[in-house]
Amino acid sequence: MTIIQTLRPEALAAPESGIVAVVNHGRLREGLIPLWAGEGDLPTPSFISDAAARGLANGETFYTWQKGIPELRQALSRYYARHFGKTFAEEEFIVTASGMHAIQLAIDAIAGSGDEVIYLSPAWPNFAAAAGVAGAVPVPVTLDQSGNGWSCDVDKIAAAITSRTKLLFINTPSNPTGWTADKETLQAILDLARRKGLWIIADEIYSLFHYGHGRAPSFLDIATPEDRILFVNSFSKNWAMTGWRVGWIKTHPALQQVFENLIQYSTSGVAQFMQRGAVAALDEGDGFIESQVERARAARDLACDILGATGKARFTVPQGAFYLFFTVDGIADSRAAAFDIVDNANVGLAPGTAFGPGGEAFLRLCFHRRLDQLEEAAHRLAKWMKTV
Repeated sequence: MTIIQTLRPEALAAPESGIVAVVNHGRLREGLIPLWAGEGDLPTPSFISDAAARGLANGETFYTWQKGIPELRQALSRYYARHFGKTFAEEEFIVTASGMHAIQLAIDAIAGSGDEVIYLSPAWPNFAAAAGVAGAVPVPVTLDQSGNGWSCDVDKIAAAITSRTKLLFINTPSNPTGWTADKETLQAILDLARRKGLWIIADEIYSLFHYGHGRAPSFLDIATPEDRILFVNSFSKNWAMTGWRVGWIKTHPALQQVFENLIQYSTSGVAQFMQRGAVAALDEGDGFIESQVERARAARDLACDILGATGKARFTVPQGAFYLFFTVDGIADSRAAAFDIVDNANVGLAPGTAFGPGGEAFLRLCFHRRLDQLEEAAHRLAKWMKTV
């Protein structure tokens, strides 16, 4: 028996990220325009970094509140009051070491060996992989696509439920498709979860990156305090803090001790000086978010105009998030295409194969970048399309 064969089967089965594989292939290429990762190109704004630096300078380098410092949980309460019109006590928030950590803890609290967890696909691959590592069985339900865009057939979710199903993972606005559930769809999903006694993990990280009127619809608009919903979120997208690895869970106050215990046995808490930056992000960052959403809207329209004019790219204009998920006539293997685009167009895209069932033929482009760079990347892609 080799050393690797002594590891848990769930760990051995954890897949290599199809996105990272392309990143590693092209990371060091001179002049490459990287549109493969889910982040913008601006560094964290100074009002956030300066707050963290002050905390560091003040010696906030010791163990701290494992569920998050009171000031940050209070700031989260104010954030939800402003953007969602809901009043939540600080006891309803748990600070985590990233949005991914929030998802891991949510899965750990609900599902384990042999339990089934349903998610909507194409999907950000980390949820299904994390569920698998926990011993659960991820069950994809594909979104529908037509000339009217992406949509969710709730009857398909219902058909996928078995006696082993424990939770539904719902990401809206969606990475990678940009699909954004309307209130009626959210209500139908919640009604189904209530009837079947299921939990919902609601990933609403892109709620404010919505190109309609105001933020995207949320389960918070229709849920009651006793509904079995865990809201997972992150500071990464709204405030250009992807490298900080700070997130949160919005949960029922009765569950606070459970999640504080899970924090204890995973990370033992987020550095206090980093939490100071997160407080500043929440309390001072609404204007920054608004500017980022408008910047992303302009970038979305530019990318859609240039790629749409090729006559070879097929896509639905995304309603939310900051990705263009598109196919190219004549391309069936998006993984091979992504490597070829790196080699011959010097642009980095994520292959749709990384996003599970329903995504195989697609490529994902993150358009949350400055317009001149995005325009150059789009023209390079248009030129590449002429060769296939």
